[in-house]
Amino acid sequence: MTPVSIFNDVIGPVMRGPSSSHCAAALRIGRLALDLMDGEITEVLVEFDRAGSLPTTHESQGSDMGLFGGLLGWNADDERLPNSAQALADAGIKLHIETVDVGDPHPNTYRLTLKNPRETHTLIAISTGGGMIEVIEIDGVPLRMDGGYHETLIWLSKCDADTLVCILGFSEADKSVCITHDLGDTQLIQIKSSQFAATSDLKPISVKKLSPVLPVPSRKDLHVPFTSCAAMLQHDGDQNTPLWQLAIEYERARGNFTEREVIDKMTGIVRILRKSIASGIAGTSYEDRVLHHQCGRFAEMMNTGRLLDGGALNRIILYVTALMEVKSSMGVIVAAPTAGACAALPAAVIAMAEAMNQDEEQMAKAMLAAGMIGTFIATRWTFAAEVGGCQAEGGAAASMAAAALVTLAGGTRDQAIAAASMAFQSMLGLICDPIANRVEAPCLGKNVMAASNALSCANMALAGYDPLIPLDEVIDAAKAVAERMPREHRCTSLGGLAVTPTSLEIEKRLASFKKGCGTCACH
Repeated sequence: MTPVSIFNDVIGPVMRGPSSSHCAAALRIGRLALDLMDGEITEVLVEFDRAGSLPTTHESQGSDMGLFGGLLGWNADDERLPNSAQALADAGIKLHIETVDVGDPHPNTYRLTLKNPRETHTLIAISTGGGMIEVIEIDGVPLRMDGGYHETLIWLSKCDADTLVCILGFSEADKSVCITHDLGDTQLIQIKSSQFAATSDLKPISVKKLSPVLPVPSRKDLHVPFTSCAAMLQHDGDQNTPLWQLAIEYERARGNFTEREVIDKMTGIVRILRKSIASGIAGTSYEDRVLHHQCGRFAEMMNTGRLLDGGALNRIILYVTALMEVKSSMGVIVAAPTAGACAALPAAVIAMAEAMNQDEEQMAKAMLAAGMIGTFIATRWTFAAEVGGCQAEGGAAASMAAAALVTLAGGTRDQAIAAASMAFQSMLGLICDPIANRVEAPCLGKNVMAASNALSCANMALAGYDPLIPLDEVIDAAKAVAERMPREHRCTSLGGLAVTPTSLEIEKRLASFKKGCGTCACH
């Protein structure tokens, strides 16, 4: 497995849409599918397994929007995404979406059959959480592709030994990962590299080149200093290095960055988030959503002293709401670690840092500390609510935010880890049950709860409270809880608040509106 990257898996992608597991991941899958077809698609069949999460959520939670944008070659933050269905039709691409009974083991599985006048290919991929993906099959051949490499696929006859020698020679010289797939009379050579394999002098049956879709690329012989919290503590020993510095050490190894590049990259993300918060407070509009603009009124009452005195927590609630409203209006957000839980961590960090008169670089360092906690979660488990319920999203966000807040306060490495452990412990068992099949409510309340929990646990850790259970064990416990959680409570819109009479009525009203205006998503 390629090691997790803070900027690939934890803090990011920069995107539009209600769900990173649905929209951003689907877009990346679509981009790879477009490359598989050499940039030309005239017809696509999309199949979802009946027992998975996507038959009931693919339209309302952004899978369609993202997938169509990817098939058109767009980026995850493209302003045209809400209208990608119409754009796909305008491009002359025939679309078929079907529900099938195939028993896919992962709930977020996309089965694509792609056609153009010259060829037909199939691709199966899964969304693993937070916008991350894995292609698991192309044309019936099991393989692995996560979007981090330049992928060159070369089909050739088994008797074409000279071509194979040339390919293997390139792979060795370029330090590429070369995998041979036996297809009977032919073979598929998969080359993972930092650049595409040179094929002009070869005579293969077919060649396909799929570009990376992740911001931090992968490379052969990639090593990181640690992959678990226990291993990090062993690595650091008695040095008690601040968590944000350990995060920089990790990401420098993972992405081949300098320290300055890591800080600047996170500072850039902080600036995107602050701009989104400001736009949310100013007001957003989007018809196809459950909750409309509310944070403006909260800001007015907070600024005139008409709310209960919550100190910095009131500013955190305001910023959480602003980010959630931007997300629901198809504005630009950062999945941190997911779109459904995009607000708790950045709102807590930015609001508290502003209250403490700290600058953007200090915010970035706190976000890096959070990212370090997130790598441990992503490595051991998942951020996907479809797999783990909201404990995988809101629980992870609370854990990460708690460590970040301790970092803002100048707390130690061990205090940050203690806060992360306590915050995650408090969120075990949290289900995912979006009202009206939109990722807005109770998601707003759960983001507020995650941020409030993070603040409480940060202060408890600073005061020396004992978390009792090590962070790695808490993550493993959350995974074990998820394995026993009913499918209906894992982002399928089949349980909890999602199936209350009021939720179903709201969903019906929104569906009628969309049908009446004739678009998939109207402003």
